[in-house]
Amino acid sequence: MKIIAHFLFIINFAKTSLERYMKKHTLTFILLSILFVFTAKGKVIELKVNRFSSPSGIVDQHPMLSWKISSTERNVMQTAYEIEVRKGSEIVWKTGKVLSDISIGIPYKGKTLESGTRYTWRVRIWDNKGKKSAWSNPAGSWSTGLMSMAEWQAKWIEPESTDRTIDKPSPVMRKPFKINKPIASAIAYVTSHGMNEAYLNGEKIGEYHYAPGWTSYAKRLQYYTFDVTRLVKLGDNTFGLMLGNGWMLSPMIWRYVQLYQNTAKSVGALAQIVITYKDGAKEVIGTDESWKWSTAEIRESTIYDGETIDANKIQKGWNNTDFDDSGWKSVRVANYDNSNLVSCENEPVITHQLIKPVKQFITPKGEKVIDFGQNLVGRERMTIKGKKGQQITIKHAEVLDENGNFYTVNLRRAKATSRYICSGETDTFEPRFTFYGFRYIQVEGIEEELNLDDIVAVVTYSGMEDNGNFTCSNEAVNQLQSNIQWGLRGNFLDVPTDCPQRDERLGWTGDAQVFFRTATFNARVENFFIKWMKDLAADQYKDGRVPDVIPDALRLTEGEASGRTGWADACTIIPWNHYTIYGDKRILENQYSSMKAWVDCMLRQSQDYLWTSGWHYGDWLAFIIPNDTDGRSSVTSKRLIQQCFFAHSAEIVAMSAAVLGNDADAKKYAEISQKVKAAFCDAYMTPKGNLISDTQTAYTLALHFNILPADIRPIAAKRLAELVEDYGHITTGFLGTPYICGVLTQYGRSDLAYKLLLRKDYPGWLYPVTMGATTIWERWNSMMPDRTIPDNGMNSFNHYSYGAIGDWLYRDVAGIQETSPAFKTIRIKPHLGGGFSHVSASENTPYGKVSCSWKDTTDYLTMNVTIPANTTAEIYVPTQSAEKVVMDNQKVKVDAMKDGYAIIKVGSGNYQFTSKK
Repeated sequence: MKIIAHFLFIINFAKTSLERYMKKHTLTFILLSILFVFTAKGKVIELKVNRFSSPSGIVDQHPMLSWKISSTERNVMQTAYEIEVRKGSEIVWKTGKVLSDISIGIPYKGKTLESGTRYTWRVRIWDNKGKKSAWSNPAGSWSTGLMSMAEWQAKWIEPESTDRTIDKPSPVMRKPFKINKPIASAIAYVTSHGMNEAYLNGEKIGEYHYAPGWTSYAKRLQYYTFDVTRLVKLGDNTFGLMLGNGWMLSPMIWRYVQLYQNTAKSVGALAQIVITYKDGAKEVIGTDESWKWSTAEIRESTIYDGETIDANKIQKGWNNTDFDDSGWKSVRVANYDNSNLVSCENEPVITHQLIKPVKQFITPKGEKVIDFGQNLVGRERMTIKGKKGQQITIKHAEVLDENGNFYTVNLRRAKATSRYICSGETDTFEPRFTFYGFRYIQVEGIEEELNLDDIVAVVTYSGMEDNGNFTCSNEAVNQLQSNIQWGLRGNFLDVPTDCPQRDERLGWTGDAQVFFRTATFNARVENFFIKWMKDLAADQYKDGRVPDVIPDALRLTEGEASGRTGWADACTIIPWNHYTIYGDKRILENQYSSMKAWVDCMLRQSQDYLWTSGWHYGDWLAFIIPNDTDGRSSVTSKRLIQQCFFAHSAEIVAMSAAVLGNDADAKKYAEISQKVKAAFCDAYMTPKGNLISDTQTAYTLALHFNILPADIRPIAAKRLAELVEDYGHITTGFLGTPYICGVLTQYGRSDLAYKLLLRKDYPGWLYPVTMGATTIWERWNSMMPDRTIPDNGMNSFNHYSYGAIGDWLYRDVAGIQETSPAFKTIRIKPHLGGGFSHVSASENTPYGKVSCSWKDTTDYLTMNVTIPANTTAEIYVPTQSAEKVVMDNQKVKVDAMKDGYAIIKVGSGNYQFTSKK
């Protein structure tokens, strides 16, 4: 009783105190209540400019501003926004209240932007409940690059007057300068022929590797912009540069030629720091004849062969102020046209992860090998105290052969070797201007056992944000998903390469277009592909043909390696899919001429809308049986494939024209597409719906691209299903593989799609998983069950194309689909099967995170769904009866029933749906 009495006393005291406080602060409570009622619960977050957070080097006078809305409430929609942009304290643009629900890609329309200037911006929104948010906090920002090429005051400098050969040491260059008064800002602009690393007062500028990246150098050479204000100091300063051959000056492709001889024959640099003093004066510290150069520890460096580093040649402190450069040579000033300079607009390559070795061992051949447990791309970092002059050789490999020995035959002519020469002190070695694809390294030159704590693998790729996650109850499929992600990481190193290890590493267009949708789920590849597509347009032939690889490395050796169906169509498929995923129609504006030129090229080569000319890759690496005697190999007519992609690309151009408001072109290319489809049916389809190529790929492409008449499609889908059942496995190559599971699912045979996915024997996606693969293989059978390797000439163990199955996992198994650009409207429609008991996936869309997880038990199906603010969705809950579906344990209004799904329309928020079986 005493306890109860004490408790009641506390309650009464609290009540009396609250009443007294309320009487004293009534007005405050009223004002807070009003503010609560009329302030939006949504918070404005993730401000971006041209798709970056706080970017530097913007040279666009109308950069695109975007934001997301975070809210714990349901059904939150933006109805209006207000943007304010400042240059210092000056407001340079204020929109006022704009009635719009768009929160991505709002173009800046304020005062003219100035070079080398930092702008800050903030935004607030009004929601559909009449509430206004607070201003975004923290504010966003961006800084501009050089808005005019005339602002380049620096001169190109090179290490010497004679042509340099690739086996010469990498040069280092330096320029001392003084600062005599306080500065307001210092902005550095850096580019080079070959790769560069820039330094200021001994500190590396930025975290990037392999700058200025790989582009179509003659037409597009990137420069990077850095705010170096904090690095500049009163008194003595030193601007330093280290250069390497890089892509521009390395001998490359399998014929080992220097690709860009007409661009430059020597490494060189163009760089300047624009210093603005607090009194308003400006000074430019740029590359010119006053710079000096020497050589240092990098004695040789190329992309394919690797790098040699001699620690005895390090010039300690060369990039700092107290260094004596009296023994250095004067640079040569070179004359180059700067019209090809462009500001970098994609994420540079950076270090993402350090991976420790899992073990070391001796192979049957006696090789000392270290295993990192994961096939990756980057370089090794080794700390060691060796004897002075001792040489350590590091070789790289993806796999071991059938006997457990180090295997490098598939690298072909690429040596992929690091050579380190010790100083006698403790040295840390790491290549700077090359990269390798490897899981294993072989170490030569060290007799004793290695200390694994002194060695790490440095994982490098473009600095894209991770974007999506997928997990399920099948651990083999989870490993497949990991392999897909690592395939992306290994091959998205400034350009989307086919493979990262052998004497190739080229930006194959076909590989990129088949994998693009899968890539968008796993990483934020928006800027990565904007940059690459501009290089595609730059390298496109005048007649509209698109090179097989971008940048066009093959033009110099094979002349007309271009215009291949399924490969050249990257110029239409990627921009359109990019628009549907990210909602930025600027990519269509940028690429439209290129897209149209390719379709016009096909049209000129066709007769009566039937295109039958040229050599093409076809369904590359499709299922083939050696010594085939009964026709079980799956060979699809290249002409049939040509016609499918011809129709599809024409249709894409028509849709793109409609988005851009070009009604005449929209009508023209829609008619062309229909005529191409009719020509396909006349040439390649029988009256009863059979195709002349009776293959999985033929039916998949014809159905996916909507080539066939509506009444014929069920017949073709039935035949596709029969072919899958007949073979019991997949037979498609590069062009059919991305779509086959989606087509089967679309036509009601997701059971067969799961069958293809889950096959653990060759050919199948899980076969490499059973063989211990940690990335996607180039071939369905890159390694045989006995671990023999059947093809040494073209066999990569990190080749992402077949990883395109990821798109089906995310869009159909997990069920996350956009129904309008940028996921402004969403469909959640999972397809159960495969014996999966649970699946979970999430994706960061331009409007926010969308997720779906489902759990299938004996009695219930449970779905948890997240829909981001400022979007709406249709949720498809698998069920046979609307009465069996509840939302958050409450009865729910079902808007429709269709094909075994209850369809429920929702706004933003978190939801749980349960369906009783």
